[in-house]
Amino acid sequence: MAEETIKFGIIGLGHIGARHAHMIQTNPGSELVAVADIKNVEDLAMQNFQVPLYESVEEMLMQHSNIQVVCIATPNGYHCQHAIQALSMGCHVVVEKPMALSVDDCDAIIQEAQKRNKRIFCVMQNRFSPPSQWIKSIIDDKILGEIFQVQVVCYWNRDHRYYKKGHWHGTEDLDGGVLFTQFSHFIDMAYWLLGPLAINYSEFSNFNHQHLTEFDDSGQVLFSFGERGKGSLSFSSSLYNQNFESSITIIAEKGTVKLGGQYMNDVVYCDINNYEMPTLRASSPPNDYGQYKGSAANHHFVINEVVNNMNHNSPCITTPEDGRSVVEIIENIHLLKK
Repeated sequence: MAEETIKFGIIGLGHIGARHAHMIQTNPGSELVAVADIKNVEDLAMQNFQVPLYESVEEMLMQHSNIQVVCIATPNGYHCQHAIQALSMGCHVVVEKPMALSVDDCDAIIQEAQKRNKRIFCVMQNRFSPPSQWIKSIIDDKILGEIFQVQVVCYWNRDHRYYKKGHWHGTEDLDGGVLFTQFSHFIDMAYWLLGPLAINYSEFSNFNHQHLTEFDDSGQVLFSFGERGKGSLSFSSSLYNQNFESSITIIAEKGTVKLGGQYMNDVVYCDINNYEMPTLRASSPPNDYGQYKGSAANHHFVINEVVNNMNHNSPCITTPEDGRSVVEIIENIHLLKK
């Protein structure tokens, strides 16, 4: 039986939306049908995609009832609204990170999907990186034994080149803060590898973004996991000029490992009892947005997973419950901040 070509629409054609569009058009199992964005065609990269542009979600979906999946790539604060709109009109949704800016909004999306019998695909593309897949496998296979302590470090640059006057970046209601917009991928990595995180302490600072954002740029977090595991998260977007490091160090009963580099995409240390480190596939480069860079360019894995799930009901690496859990962790960090 021939596989069905999955037809996609996109809401929001900024940097991430354009990446979704490119991945959809280069995947042999998918087709980009249309895009919705409030910006004028002159302000968007529409010439790269050659599909109709609409000002509203409703108009796009009414004109193209063959759209099966809608990618939500709008500002964070609109994810819930746009996901529910697409679901209510009969489409499955791919929701960019973060799933939403509150647990309540995540629950509203999940409830609408259940009501309509539709699927939610959450984007946490760092899970597809070869080092991420490797470290997940050695934890699941108990090769490390009990995990005692974990340190997560996220040190990036986001300055005036990113936070521009009149843009949604830097606003409390649409951006939500650096844990949602910059570092949710790495919080997701800790959750994916360790399970539920209990937040014990958090402290925030604003070193050099007082005139750029409505929120703090840096912080320290302490958390617990498992029966007696302890962890810390140190994060900042205040670094000079460029991103420096995203890393996770795991100290365990049978060994110590560290994923590092700028985007947690390199194995920088591995010392495990009676274990030989395998050769891994090369990691994808970071998403390059010109004056700044983001996490790994793994969106092609996301689109391929959606196509396979739609055609074969194959499992997905990230569930809606995972997306909700990451938002809940960030909410709890904010609730405890000093």
